[in-house]
Amino acid sequence: MDITLALQAIIMGLVEGFTEFLPISSTGHLILAGSLLNFVGEKVKVFEIVIQTGAILAVMWEYRARIATVLSGMFSDPKAQKFIVNLIIGFLPAAILGFIFSKAIKASLFHPMPVALAFIVGGFVILWVEKRAKANPHAVRVETVDDMSYLDALKVGCAQAFALIPGTSRSGATIIGGMMFGLSRKAATEFSFFLAIPLLLSATVYSLYKERALLSAADLPVFGLGLLAAFVSAFLCVRWLLRYISSHDFTIFAWYRIIFGLVVIASAHFGLVNWAA
Repeated sequence: MDITLALQAIIMGLVEGFTEFLPISSTGHLILAGSLLNFVGEKVKVFEIVIQTGAILAVMWEYRARIATVLSGMFSDPKAQKFIVNLIIGFLPAAILGFIFSKAIKASLFHPMPVALAFIVGGFVILWVEKRAKANPHAVRVETVDDMSYLDALKVGCAQAFALIPGTSRSGATIIGGMMFGLSRKAATEFSFFLAIPLLLSATVYSLYKERALLSAADLPVFGLGLLAAFVSAFLCVRWLLRYISSHDFTIFAWYRIIFGLVVIASAHFGLVNWAA
C-alpha cells in the first residue's frame, strides 16, 4: 500500500475519532481535512462513512458492561426494555428524514455558506443554552439516561435530525437539544453516545451496500487503517469528554464553532477548500 495513501487514511481516521462525539461537526472537519490532504472522490465519501464504525466501536467498548446488561435483559428486564425502546424512538426521526431528504440536502446545503452558517448558528445556540442552564440550575429533571421518558427520547431524536444539515454536528444537536429539554449534561452526553450506535452503523451498512460497485478487496487495508485510527482517537476522546463535562460546560466548543465557521467562509472565498466535495 502506498505510504502517502496510508498516512491520509490514518489522518482522516484521527480527525473522525476526535470530532465525532464533540459538538463541533465531524463532517465539516473531514471535508476540510480531505481537501487539504487532496483525499477526495466518490470512494472517499464511502470511506468517511465507514470509518465512523471505528468511533462507534470505541463507544461500544467504553460502555460494554452496560450494553451487555441491556442485551441480556432485553426480554426480561423492564429497565433494559425501556432503554432499547428509547433508542429506537430517538433513532427514527433522523433515519426517516435522512432517507427521504438526503439527496435534496446534499444538493442544496453542501455549500460553504450553509455549512458556515450552521457552524456559527450552532455556536450561538450552545452559548444560549449554557447561559440558560446557569440561570436555571434547577431546571434539570432527568439525571440519568434511565430516567428518560419515551417523550424525552423523541425530543432528542428530533434534535438529532437537525444534524442532517451539514455543519450542525450530530453530537452537538443531541447533547445541546437534550439539555434544552431538561436532561443533565451527563445524561444528554451519554444518550448522544448510545444514539450514535444504531444511526451510524445503519449509515455504514447502507453506504457499503449502495456503493458496493466502487469498492474492491484492495481497499480493505486503507479502510482498516482509517477505522483503527478512528477507534483509538474516539476512545481517547470519549474518555476525555466524560471527565471534562464533570466540571466544565460547552462554551469553549461554541466559540470554536464560531471561529471554524469563519474559517469555512474564508477558505471558500479564497478557493482553498471545495466544501461541495
